[in-house]
Amino acid sequence: MLISSLPVRRLGIPGDHARLRFSSTNSAARHLLVEGEPAFELSFWCGTCPFLFRRKVGADKTFSADVGSLEGLQRQDDVVDERVIDTFARLLPEGDYLPLLLDVQPELVAPHDDRDYFTREQPATWAPDSFWALPENPRSYYYRTFETAIADDEHLYEFVVPMVPPAWNSRDRVQHYADLIGKGTPPTAVALSTLDICQPAEPESTDSYAPWGLSHFLLDGHHEMEALARAGGRVRLVAFVSLAGSLADADDVARLPQLLTLPKRMRRGRAPS
Repeated sequence: MLISSLPVRRLGIPGDHARLRFSSTNSAARHLLVEGEPAFELSFWCGTCPFLFRRKVGADKTFSADVGSLEGLQRQDDVVDERVIDTFARLLPEGDYLPLLLDVQPELVAPHDDRDYFTREQPATWAPDSFWALPENPRSYYYRTFETAIADDEHLYEFVVPMVPPAWNSRDRVQHYADLIGKGTPPTAVALSTLDICQPAEPESTDSYAPWGLSHFLLDGHHEMEALARAGGRVRLVAFVSLAGSLADADDVARLPQLLTLPKRMRRGRAPS
């Protein structure tokens, strides 16, 4: 659920110096890079391939230690704190970003479980890879938070993707945040985000529509997110949606503040003929 948004603004530092950046457009595949190493493979540039985020070897660190303890992440303001923007902008590649402040309820998902998008919803639109004959595998635990219908042939899915598996989290820290949540102190997390709009080109699909995949790659808040998912509850998320890192044009990204206020709706796919 959207709390507030700011206008698109220029943030970040030159790409060669940023700890996070996106692979160049002359590559066959897209990647989110961490210190030059592929951390996540993203949806292919063609725009007709399946939506994807797939964990790679570069996803092996978090960024909480880089930013320290920020007062702006402890307060429950209804606007994005400028100090949070300034601090996390030092990690981002230079570009245009839409800053959003969201209220999300995370649900922890494992590949191939009953709520895994890639094995439950996506195969109705894209057939499994012809070589592997298997659905896409994100190779990562992730959180589902929100989805809604944009139109009969468009549906928005929102995901929060941790940089490291929940098993790497400190149990004591997870319990610490669970205790705070129990006292009515919801935490705030921060993410670098992308919007990928994928158009299916599968004539044999049983549910042909365009998924809008909004992926939030966690920079800070791994323990908080797991604590909320396990205890139940909501967490505030500051999301920096990268225009250059998305498979969507600026007008589509600009629709996010309105789309994220729509009622939550699951997709009702067509039954196979």
